[in-house]
Amino acid sequence: MSTAMNTELTVAAWPGLSPRLLRTANHPESYVAYRDSGGYRPLADAGSLLEEISRAAVVGRGGAAFPMAVKLTTVRKASLQGRDTVLVANGEEGEPASVKDRWLLRHRPHLVLDGLRLAALIIGARHAHVYVSDMAAAESIRVALGEVGPDGLDGVTVSVCTVDAGYVAGEETAAVRAINGGPAKPTDKPPRPFEEGVGGLPTVVSNVETLANLPYVQHHGAVGYREIGTEGSAGTFLATLTGGGRPPGLYEVPFGVPAAELIALHGISTERVRGALMGGYFAGLLDHRILDITMDHESLRAAGSGLGCGAVSVLTDECPVAVGASVLAYYDRENADQCGSCFNGTAAMAAAAGALRDSTADTDDVARLTRWSEVLRGRGACATLDAACNIAASMLTMFPDDIARHLDRQCPDCDETAFAALRPFEVEPQ
Repeated sequence: MSTAMNTELTVAAWPGLSPRLLRTANHPESYVAYRDSGGYRPLADAGSLLEEISRAAVVGRGGAAFPMAVKLTTVRKASLQGRDTVLVANGEEGEPASVKDRWLLRHRPHLVLDGLRLAALIIGARHAHVYVSDMAAAESIRVALGEVGPDGLDGVTVSVCTVDAGYVAGEETAAVRAINGGPAKPTDKPPRPFEEGVGGLPTVVSNVETLANLPYVQHHGAVGYREIGTEGSAGTFLATLTGGGRPPGLYEVPFGVPAAELIALHGISTERVRGALMGGYFAGLLDHRILDITMDHESLRAAGSGLGCGAVSVLTDECPVAVGASVLAYYDRENADQCGSCFNGTAAMAAAAGALRDSTADTDDVARLTRWSEVLRGRGACATLDAACNIAASMLTMFPDDIARHLDRQCPDCDETAFAALRPFEVEPQ
């Protein structure tokens, strides 16, 4: 099943897959349509649903792939001890190359709200927040809340918090800080949100795609959820595909499908593929091995990469050194200006990568970039510096021949016009 939503973004499910998250209509799903399809089912036993989520092995879709049941259990314990708790549906999609969360919020707001409702009931939260920067997504949720009415979420009230878009704004402590009235920038950890979050209360911050999976678990149980996917990566996920001169695409695919088949589904000949930018920007660059792996957490980790938020930017004609330099420049601009190691580290790596792209670097610059990509890991309050290190390290290790060509000032791809973008492979939702 597939459909072209518009000329800019293709939305499709994997061939033969009955989609769990996508739908074919090109307008927002109404409350009546969602309810009539089985949504907003009464929840008889929150504890039993939590057990099903655990058996289903639902993992986060925001990037870290953290087990959802563990996150919910930790805050549920606080609720059972008499403490108030809070849920945050995180839809602030900071990765420019990803579009899935904004698409869900715009087109399937009731699926997101249903998942929010279930998670809130599990942890005993009476109030939840939908946290976004996309104004169309915020309006979609507000309209959906009006359709549901004051009693439609089993007593859970919902606020919509909007912030300016930014790479660091989607980090979980940045979300908590913004909802608490501060800037949308990360804070030092501990405490983490499950210890002290919104209003100082134990808080679950969950990606909206993760929440959107919970109604399926409620309907079909762990066995039904695990019917597709792999042992370690169950179910489906939303993949954003860009690159190859193609319009962007959003695909719902089972975990474990061959990456080469997904790339071909997007209309890119595998003969043209020289690598990919993985997980948005966070997981770094992957070379031609992208054609040999399957799209699941285990396979990608073994290949030295990661699935992250499910975004894959395919490199065909682009020089990977120039792509890496553009992403590092982006991180230099987008760091939170709070940690000296990140502020100075991203600037230094961006400058070295830029010099390498421009063929003005020497082997000492490459040695410094290599060293920085190793020693700067873990030094920031959030993962921005780690992400920059991932880009630098993967560029150097995955594409040594391209590095050598730039040192020799002989890169044919960059001789005339090198790849450059303020927000490489950015996708806008429709």
